[in-house]
Amino acid sequence: MCIQDILRSRSVWFEPLLHRPESSASRRAHSVHLPGRAVAKCVLVRADCGFVLAVLAATCRIDWSKLETALGLQPLGLAAEVDAERIFGDCESGTVPPFGHLYGVPTLVDSGLLAGTEIVFDAHMRHDGIRMRLQDYLALESPQVADFAETITPRRARDSRRRAG
Repeated sequence: MCIQDILRSRSVWFEPLLHRPESSASRRAHSVHLPGRAVAKCVLVRADCGFVLAVLAATCRIDWSKLETALGLQPLGLAAEVDAERIFGDCESGTVPPFGHLYGVPTLVDSGLLAGTEIVFDAHMRHDGIRMRLQDYLALESPQVADFAETITPRRARDSRRRAG
C-alpha cells in the first residue's frame, strides 16, 4: 500500500520529501533542514501479546518504564528486524511508517511530538519522506497518545557539562 496514494484518496495535504537515506531520524531531520522535534522516529516494540508501533520525536528515546506504564504491558523490548520486515513488508528494510493501523499494529504517539503543527516521516523507502499536518495524521491514524519518551542530550552538551563541572 502506498501511503501517498492513501493520503491523496482522502484529500489530505502532504509534501513529498526526497532526501539522502540516513541511518537515524536525527540525521534525517538534519538532511531535510528541520528540527528533530518535528521528525518522527517510528519504533516497532515487542510485547508478550504482540507488537505496538511507538512514534516519537527524532530528538527523543523511549523511556521503557513509562512505555510499560502507558501500555499496561510488560516486559517490552525492541522488535527484531525480521519482525519489522515481516509486518512492514512493502517497506524498505529499516523503514517503518507511522501508520501502524495500515499494518494491523496499534500505534502509540508520544505527547512530546504533538507540540508542533507538522510531522515528517519516512514513507516506504529510506529516501522517501512525507511532511503533513499533524492534525491530519492524528485524524487518519487515531493513535493512543501518552508520555513515554525522554529527550536525548546531544553529546556536545554532555561533554561541555562534564568539563564545566
